[in-house]
Amino acid sequence: MASNAFERALARLDQAAEQVDIPPEALQRLHYPKAVLTVSIPVRRDDGSLEVFQGYRVQHSDLLGPGKGGLRFHPEVDLDEVKALAFWMTCKCAIMDLPYGGAKGGVAVDPKQLSMLEVERLSRGFIRQIADFIGPEVDIPAPDVYTNERIMGWMMDEYASVVRRRSPDVITGKPLALGGSQGRAGATGRGGYFCLRELARDRDWQPEKTTVAIHGFGNAGQSIARLLHEDGFKIVAVSDSGGGIYNENGLNIPQVINGKRAGSKVEDVYCKSSVCDQDDVETISNDKLLTLDVDVLIPAALDDVITENNANDIRARVILELANGPTTMEADKLLEEHEVTVIPDILANAGGVTVSYYEWVQNRSGDYWTEEKVDKRLEKRMRKQFAAVMELAKDLKVSFREAAYCLALKRLGAAAEALGTQALFNGKA
Repeated sequence: MASNAFERALARLDQAAEQVDIPPEALQRLHYPKAVLTVSIPVRRDDGSLEVFQGYRVQHSDLLGPGKGGLRFHPEVDLDEVKALAFWMTCKCAIMDLPYGGAKGGVAVDPKQLSMLEVERLSRGFIRQIADFIGPEVDIPAPDVYTNERIMGWMMDEYASVVRRRSPDVITGKPLALGGSQGRAGATGRGGYFCLRELARDRDWQPEKTTVAIHGFGNAGQSIARLLHEDGFKIVAVSDSGGGIYNENGLNIPQVINGKRAGSKVEDVYCKSSVCDQDDVETISNDKLLTLDVDVLIPAALDDVITENNANDIRARVILELANGPTTMEADKLLEEHEVTVIPDILANAGGVTVSYYEWVQNRSGDYWTEEKVDKRLEKRMRKQFAAVMELAKDLKVSFREAAYCLALKRLGAAAEALGTQALFNGKA
């Protein structure tokens, strides 16, 4: 993510603010993170040496409730990136009408270069450093890039050691055995799936005649691929960091998922066996996948993959953003000129934080739900908020992205106004 990520994120907010009547001071609040913490985490390596890693936690806003947002382990993590991600979480929680503000955190590290024991030491060390900054009613972390439920379990356990009490509600995305929620693992992809189904219903699509390409075949990409495949959508291409595969007649998604989970790159699933010849599958690059002639493109991996350099080559009619920030503002303008519908990340990938909220509720009540109940609640909320964004887009005659930010601003503005603004204190309210 570029060094001005936070400023670019705020520019989208300012653009939407022109469409919404909110108190100026509410907008002013959102331009500044509530709190920023930078920590160093010393970790004893397996060979006896000591290495110090840099970590961050940003709480962007608490207008609607305690902070909520993931913790990522990635070599390119920096403070500017974390501030932007925390801001997006504020907007995402507001859009989904969750009682949360936005937060985010991360450690600048390549976890692939660490042993399992070193990852555990890093995870526990990070939580020790930020323990006074988080809490079940203050800031609730969750997994993100290169973190998972096991790491969340270590972090919850370490937090319990620090505060001397068991607090499963301090972390979400945990293993089921430690208080995790049914349905959490595939929630981000499932939320995006519900958005796409609503758009398909609005536009009267026939699934078997609707082609889809998925850029990024991790947890979210696999989840939405499986659900769309079961509904009859024709998924013609998928890719991961090692490259992609394409079949104009549609891929065998269960086979691709099984191969990927067995440790293969997606391009190996077909093209290192006779299936490659039988199914007429070809390998393609990630760049090529982005410009395929398909109905729906789903960027589900990295930020800034659709830019002014390739936006004019995008042939998909709909882009569903499962990744955070995959489209730059410059690309947005070009896509709008070409009448490409973009379902923005702050709506499309909000299934993850929504089920994290359900996990938090279950932890606090001690009443744990079935996967069916979780999925039904997620579907109801995603459909309701998607409809709200779509209606606002039509009323204001703006893009889905701008409408999503407008909806977030309305809800955040109402909270700020309830606390009292200039109009109240000078007697004009």
